[in-house]
Amino acid sequence: MQETLRFITCGSVDDGKSTLIGRLLWESKQVFEDHAAALKRDSARYGTQGDQVDLALLVDGLQAEREQKITIDVAYRFFATTRRRFIVADTPGHEQYTRNMATGASTSDLAVLVVNASKGLLTQTHRHARIVAMLGIRHIVMAVNKMDLAGWDEAVFSRIVEEFQPTARELGFQSYRPIPVSALEGDNVTGRIAKPSSSWYKGPTLLEVLEEIDVSTGSDNMAFRMPVQWVNRAAPEFRGYCGRVASGHVKAGDRVRIVPGGMESNVRSIIAWQSERSQASTGDSITLCLEDEIDISRGSVIVAASDPIPLSDQIEAKIICLSEHCLVSGRSYLFNLHTCQAVATITAIKYRVDVKQGEHLAARSLNMNDIGVVNLSLDRAVPFEPYETCRRLGSFILVDRLTNETVGAGMIDFALRRAANIHWQALDIDKSARARQKLQKPTCLWLTGLSSSGKSTIANLLEKRLFAAGKHTYILDGDNIRHGLNRDLGFTEADRVENIRRVTEVAKLLVDAGLIVIVAFISPYRAERDLARSRFEAGEFYEIFVDAPLEECERRDRKGLYAKARRGELRNFTGIDSEYEPPESPDLHLSTMAESAEECVQRVLHLLEEKVDANILRK
Repeated sequence: MQETLRFITCGSVDDGKSTLIGRLLWESKQVFEDHAAALKRDSARYGTQGDQVDLALLVDGLQAEREQKITIDVAYRFFATTRRRFIVADTPGHEQYTRNMATGASTSDLAVLVVNASKGLLTQTHRHARIVAMLGIRHIVMAVNKMDLAGWDEAVFSRIVEEFQPTARELGFQSYRPIPVSALEGDNVTGRIAKPSSSWYKGPTLLEVLEEIDVSTGSDNMAFRMPVQWVNRAAPEFRGYCGRVASGHVKAGDRVRIVPGGMESNVRSIIAWQSERSQASTGDSITLCLEDEIDISRGSVIVAASDPIPLSDQIEAKIICLSEHCLVSGRSYLFNLHTCQAVATITAIKYRVDVKQGEHLAARSLNMNDIGVVNLSLDRAVPFEPYETCRRLGSFILVDRLTNETVGAGMIDFALRRAANIHWQALDIDKSARARQKLQKPTCLWLTGLSSSGKSTIANLLEKRLFAAGKHTYILDGDNIRHGLNRDLGFTEADRVENIRRVTEVAKLLVDAGLIVIVAFISPYRAERDLARSRFEAGEFYEIFVDAPLEECERRDRKGLYAKARRGELRNFTGIDSEYEPPESPDLHLSTMAESAEECVQRVLHLLEEKVDANILRK
């Protein structure tokens, strides 16, 4: 059976990636007659080559791609020669679609980096090179395209090759092969066109390199790992564990370990497509049956007992931001790693990578297409391998918990040492004991709303009523906290997220101390308010929306902050040039236009009597 090479073409817009793939398909005789006829018709309608066939249309399949003359989506094409089979991913060059390019690179073994000879190396060229290196591609072919437009000038080719050489060394590619080509005319793609101007190049064609290069990773020689995707109970007496082998091989009788859990057993049988087999190796989709009944579920990893894998809830990782909404420290996301899921919080953005120079730049957030290194804290320990060891067990995506948008793609570097060294200290006096001493149920009342909507006024009156009833309370007010604990934070999105994260942890500690905590913060983002709720036990957190129209808040503003924001003197002011996301289903909705402060407080007290303590106002 022929070996299959999966490769990606990448580079900047209009470098000729689609035409290059079209040339490979056309000259390897992979275009059927009816497809060729359709291509000729489409060339007349959408093409850019006059009366000639536009080979780029073989892969630019979307209507928008043909109209805009750019690649938007990832197009996968299969072709074969007598020596090898190929699956090629034609990926977008436009910066807006970098996320699609990363998708194509994630399953490829080699990258063909296409460079326009007339433009040279561009920022997007460097970005794509760094992404493919980050995604574990160790072999790169630089196709310097459109050499016909550069008059097949050898000096132009040499200058581009030499300029990229430092980047290739820095990124650690195992092989780097530059080839001058003309995808439009076909020179040095699958063969050579006899012309004096290009006779100076004596090296192999692009197809020859693709046919001969060895991209084997040795994954079959690694220890056995298989993430469990599904527990198969096809019959009452049958229990199998389905998954795809990520690395190594396994055979009946092998000793395996379950991570997490640590229990061990022997492999009784291996089933693949309704038949039993003696062994399985990397890439095989199988069902493992074990000799012992063990508690195994989706997200567990079955590994060689002699070589277990790490388990950690704190990791360092490289991340590509794929969303228009920036990734910020302190915000939590769904964390999808192989077949397991957790909730991850970015605890620190260590640096952002300058995609052209490779320098490490300080950053408080990662914007769309940024590449950075971050620390992640997970809500539970997950089994993993570093990405450079096993791509399948070291790659993950981050998903926005509210919109389900994929916002980041990441590669795990290693577990943080403190994850194994820091343990929760058990204390003899706990929250329930402190609550009994104070004769109250600890609670967090989270007041959110625009500046001047009435949060602090309501919080102050509420505390007076509770204090008079003998309750133990504390107010965390947004302005007061910024004088001390959060005085180092500004008002950017990243700083606001960190502001709420810190206050959430303080509020949780005060609730643990047995207090009724009243939080009066603008807290503009739903994601952070949802995160705050998740940090408390059921029945301890109540979100209260203090609602007032923006115009009314501006009218009430004695500090003149809204006026300054309107004049441009205050940046990132909520409601003016920074968004406020109102609660969609708060526990209590207060309208300070329709109700007085005393009436609002009475409604909060009614909520407490109904949900927390019917005798809350009795001494």
